Amino acid sequence: MTAPAARAAQLRRLLDEANHRYHVLDDPAIPDAEYDALLRELQAIELAHPDLASADSPTQRVGAGVLPGFAEVVHEQPMLSLNNAFSDEEVAEFVQRIEKQLGVAEPEFSVEPKLDGLAISLRYEQGLFVRGATRGDGATGEDVTQNLRTLKAIPLRLRGQAPPVLEVRGEVYMPRAGFEAYNARMRETGGKVLANPRNGAAGSLRQLDPRLAAARPLAFYAYGLGVTDGWTLPARHSQMLQALRGFGFPVSPEVSVARGLGGLLEYYAAIGARRDALAYDIDGVVYKLDHHDQQKAMGFVSRAPRWAIAHKFPAQEQLTTVEAIEVQVGRTGALTPVARLAPVQVAGVVVTNATLHNADQIARLDVRVGDTVIVRRAGDVIPEVVRVVAEKRPLDAHGRPLHAPFEFPSTCPACGSPTEAVRKVLKQTKAGGIEYAEGAAIVCTGGLFCPAQRKQAVIHFASRRAMDIEGLGESLVEALVDFDYVRTVADLYALGLDDFLAMRRRADERDGTVPETVKAGKVATKWAENLIEAIAASQATSLERLLFALGIRDVGESTARTLARHFGALQPIMDADEATLCEVPDVGPVVARRIAGFFAEPHNREVVEALRKAGVRWTEGAPQRSAQGPLAGQTVVLTGALAVMGRDEAGDRLQALGAKVSGSVSKKTSFVVAGEAAGSKLEKALALGVEVWDEARLLDFLNSHPAG
Repeated sequence: MTAPAARAAQLRRLLDEANHRYHVLDDPAIPDAEYDALLRELQAIELAHPDLASADSPTQRVGAGVLPGFAEVVHEQPMLSLNNAFSDEEVAEFVQRIEKQLGVAEPEFSVEPKLDGLAISLRYEQGLFVRGATRGDGATGEDVTQNLRTLKAIPLRLRGQAPPVLEVRGEVYMPRAGFEAYNARMRETGGKVLANPRNGAAGSLRQLDPRLAAARPLAFYAYGLGVTDGWTLPARHSQMLQALRGFGFPVSPEVSVARGLGGLLEYYAAIGARRDALAYDIDGVVYKLDHHDQQKAMGFVSRAPRWAIAHKFPAQEQLTTVEAIEVQVGRTGALTPVARLAPVQVAGVVVTNATLHNADQIARLDVRVGDTVIVRRAGDVIPEVVRVVAEKRPLDAHGRPLHAPFEFPSTCPACGSPTEAVRKVLKQTKAGGIEYAEGAAIVCTGGLFCPAQRKQAVIHFASRRAMDIEGLGESLVEALVDFDYVRTVADLYALGLDDFLAMRRRADERDGTVPETVKAGKVATKWAENLIEAIAASQATSLERLLFALGIRDVGESTARTLARHFGALQPIMDADEATLCEVPDVGPVVARRIAGFFAEPHNREVVEALRKAGVRWTEGAPQRSAQGPLAGQTVVLTGALAVMGRDEAGDRLQALGAKVSGSVSKKTSFVVAGEAAGSKLEKALALGVEVWDEARLLDFLNSHPAG
């Protein structure tokens, strides 16, 4: 074996073992960065030596070219559905039928969660993955082999002594964490968010470009078999699942064995209690006779086995009526319509309110007062209206709808400022960061003046990438605003030790959390002293940080940096009209209108002046009208995690070479640098045909073009 062939074989073994340990054993062996480095090395070897490439190589997971369509696959053994049970009584009847027909008391069952994803079939020949198909109608599905190859959880070559033919059935699903992270990235970049994890999984597998499927956070669990050849089936279903684990397939860790009706209901209750804590969505549990000879004896009825049943959880969707529609003003200024509902129990919780999200959603639903609606609640998610039952809409004597369509108010209910329609609204993430949520929102233009937005304005102002006031977290900001210590961000700089201690005392008394030490007369002050020091330290900042901290709509870090470099000082920005602002690179008419409109509001100018008087100072300099260098005139987008240098450093290096670093991908983007876990921006770049660089290419370029 040549040296490249030997190294390629070694790399494949290392990568396969890493995949197995991560997805099957849940015991990662190497860091993601090391995995990526090994994969890049293997890609380089296969590129230099095409004869070494193979169908089971981990490099084949990146996705091939765009498919013309999906071929039809006729299932050699039909993919049957399961009958459902919605009550303990129905499960009891199921068990009793089995006991009566088999003459066995308390039979054993293999039990597992019912995953809410997409059923698929994987065919292996001589241990190699050769075809993957959707369930379709049970008899015929779609060939989605190329998309399934992108899932690291699906082995391309089986481990151990594989049979000549093995067809494995299972579920492709989208973990909740991956779903939420993906949607956050899509909101950030203006992409389309996924409705729910199940739709995300199904839609991903039906992408004609496998590279798009590769960018989605999909996972897989095996739960059964199709046709096999040359393999002696284990006597029990639970043993078969263990064998599949041995071949390299991930199997749900919640799989277990239960005996009789009592065991089934106990398992159902236990999984139900943990449902919201699981990493993936489920809508019930599945019971299967564990012994294969008993399964064979029970047989099938119609299109379902008589030896298995799905025990569904209580419905998470119910019918109710809309009694009123009210508007709430969020901390970001977004106006959110909320439906007040006739009380209804959904998934064990009485629901009286449901969010209607934004203008896009309420227009799509056309929900009106008096409508009968379907309400959904999943886990601890805020209840939402899924759709209107149009045929139940109340009509007047002439057959016309009794109530008019909902209209947003033209002024903010909280401060009276005009409202406007925008595509993005600022929001705070659970982790405390700031992101933009996508959607046709109606927002208050009051900005720093609006009391409903005051808390978010202060949180954003103090965030790390803005004024960087360490220690000023959400709970402190809420108390400062609630007790009227802070009305604008400038008020932060007037706070003293007595103010913070009094605020904490009032907050503790309100919440009933007064510490015993405080009751004993011992009051800790170090936290407040540190906070005062952090606020004082933030008085010296840069112009770009100040611009970002002000929270001007659509002015992110990149735009703030561009404005600071273009104008050099704050006053020219405040005085600039829309036409002048449009001369700034990457500032279009919409952003120019936002900036000009912000500084046209007297109360916003008053806040800036108050900051000056409070001692806040920012660096200013001469305008920099154009950037020179090999990347002058080019727009670059950074996405994903870079292993060698941080994205901030990479952005600074690129800008020093003349590039403009943007936060979103468009047709005007010159190239995208995609690091580890690149998501929607990479997906959009591929869809638009934008050139994509990996970190290795970026480093080569930067090393060969040192900034002067």
